[in-house]
Amino acid sequence: MAAEIQPKPQTRTPVLLNKIEASQDVVNTAVIIPKEDGVISVSEDRTIRIWLKRDSGQYWPSIYHTMPDSCSCMSFNPETRRLSMGMENGTISVSDCFSHQGRVTVVLFVLEMEWVLSTGQDKNFTWHCSESGTQLGLYRTTAWVSGLQFDVETRHAFVGDYSGQVTILKLELDSCSLVTTFKGHTGNVTALCWDPVQRVLFSGSADHSIIMWDIGGGKGTAIELQGHNEKVQGLCYAPHTRQLISCSSDGGIVIWNMDVTRQETPEWLDSDSCQKCEQPFFWNFKQMWDSKKIGLRQHHCRKCGQAVCGKCSAKRSTIPLMGFEFEVRVCDSCHESITDEDRAPTATFHDSKHSIVYMHYEPTMGWLLTSGADKVVKVRQTRCLLRQRLDRQPNSDLLSTNWSFDQSQIFSHQIFFRVELIEG
Repeated sequence: MAAEIQPKPQTRTPVLLNKIEASQDVVNTAVIIPKEDGVISVSEDRTIRIWLKRDSGQYWPSIYHTMPDSCSCMSFNPETRRLSMGMENGTISVSDCFSHQGRVTVVLFVLEMEWVLSTGQDKNFTWHCSESGTQLGLYRTTAWVSGLQFDVETRHAFVGDYSGQVTILKLELDSCSLVTTFKGHTGNVTALCWDPVQRVLFSGSADHSIIMWDIGGGKGTAIELQGHNEKVQGLCYAPHTRQLISCSSDGGIVIWNMDVTRQETPEWLDSDSCQKCEQPFFWNFKQMWDSKKIGLRQHHCRKCGQAVCGKCSAKRSTIPLMGFEFEVRVCDSCHESITDEDRAPTATFHDSKHSIVYMHYEPTMGWLLTSGADKVVKVRQTRCLLRQRLDRQPNSDLLSTNWSFDQSQIFSHQIFFRVELIEG
């Protein structure tokens, strides 16, 4: 009987839909306008641009606005079409009282509270009333803040900084209290992503790693994800498929399956000798003298955490459920215990072909946007993230309207625009 040939499964990859290449400098932040063929970008060249897709299939800047200084960050709320922005100089456009004394690093608009949260290189974390422009509170951090997330239900702010620390603050109308701090990265925190359903916080770092912190589960677990070769630049979570999207400065995009039971990496054990063959390590002078042997270099098995010598840990293996998608050092006994099923990958890897500065994921369309150091914005369709693509408005509806800015409120280091569609 002839063997049945099974078709090889197709590897689903993000499909490049379009490239936007008209910026004069690096695009610091760009977002997709939900359900529409449009992109908003802010750049070091001081411009805000709204790009609309024309009949030719190319994106053209239908709105072009120049700001007083470089635009360092942005937050767009699709419900109110309000665009909040931070700038390089942190200046105030209405009052000279409220500003950061340096570049604004993160800005976040919270519609439910009518708050604007922001951080700057002056190590200040502030929140303002978006309606009046009044500063409500301020918290002094120990280092530059490079990541910021907010949970509306509990009013907790998650602040990641350049020291590698993540701080949780409880915000009130005019004050805040420190809840806790935790540190698991050896490099600065470069990105944060909060899942309010699973109550899990993801942090990316310059040490190339991602950590999944169990905030609301009560277990206090911290799961490591190792899949990048350079610093992590952005994190986005797709709750409908329970997948995490991460990107790094070398252009790598990794899509992690979080709908699996993952394991914590063990703590590295301390020992003066190999915990397998009992040979002394090079600092154990007494045992070296007694055994008349030269001390060995210490290594650690990534699966069990034991201190071992190079001879007892010469083999390598992936351990995807522990977050190790690349081969890592394991001891001989652990290598034998790892099965082919244990080595089954839980992530897919893709190349964006440019050095990524910022990433944005729009779940209603399944589009993934990346802006790069090459001044190019790329939009991709991530079919591997959506089980079913949602309907969106036809291009004709978008092109039959006019765009305008209502510069309704300008205060502090954030500049607010209300982006409105006016029927033509």
